[in-house]
Order: sequence, then C-alpha cells, then structure tokens
Amino acid sequence: MEKGSAGQQRQIKNKKARYHYEVLEKIECGIALRGTEVKSIRAGRASLDEAFGRIVDGEVLLLGCHIDPYSHAGPNVNHDPRRPKKLLLRRAEIKKLSPKVVLRGQTLVPLSLYFNDRGLAKVSLALVRGKSHRDKRQELKSKQHQRDMARAMRR
Repeated sequence: MEKGSAGQQRQIKNKKARYHYEVLEKIECGIALRGTEVKSIRAGRASLDEAFGRIVDGEVLLLGCHIDPYSHAGPNVNHDPRRPKKLLLRRAEIKKLSPKVVLRGQTLVPLSLYFNDRGLAKVSLALVRGKSHRDKRQELKSKQHQRDMARAMRR
C-alpha cells in the first residue's frame, strides 16, 4: 500500500507477482464493487497476495482477492471478504485474452488495485508466465550485481 504526494490515492500492490511471474502484457480494467468494499479499499484494508483472474462464461472474474469487512458497517450490510469480483473489460479484450490463457497456459494476475483521478476503482491486470527457480535466482543475482556496481560508483 502506498500513499503518494498530495491528491494521490492509496494503491494496494501485489508485491510477489513480479517475483513469481514474468509479466508479458498489462491491462487496466475496472472492478465491480459493493459500497462497503470501496470504503475498505480506501482505508487500505485489502490484499491481492493470492488473487488471480479467470475467464468464466465470457466474463473476467477476480478470485482470491481479500477485502476486509468495513468496520463501521452493520453485520447485515457488510460483504463477503472473498467473494468473486467482476472485472470490467470490453468484449473484444476478453476475446483477445481468452486463447492466451487457455491454450498457452498463461495466467491473469492483478498487480495493483487503486483509484484513478475520477475516483473509480481500477485493477492493473497482467498476463503472466510462471518463472522457474533458476530464473528467480538469476534475477536476484543480477539485482545484487547492480547494487554492488552502484555502491562502487558512489565511492
């Protein structure tokens, strides 16, 4: 979760997504939420750690996303924290994504959940491929090498 400069909203990030997966394509899409879910997200009480997207009957659903129940709402008004959320994409975008997910074995993973300038909830969704253990080690080595070089240049 991040709070930027004045006027910017909080952003809920999936920090492990870039470590576990190789991002092939990014898509910004809307998300259909209930009122108490919006208030919880604005308070920063959501998690994308185990979330993923799935195409079901021509709709893209976000599964595994946890949004805490709103603390100031009554028990009859609150939402189910793990309910599937519908992602708002155009039909053409869904048709373009569907064969990639089904045939190529790629996955839809949310990278971040945020509010845009107009106050609408948006999800940065990525088409990803899983990294192997070897790829993850290689990436850590290269990052460490970059840090060492930057440290040497400062001296």
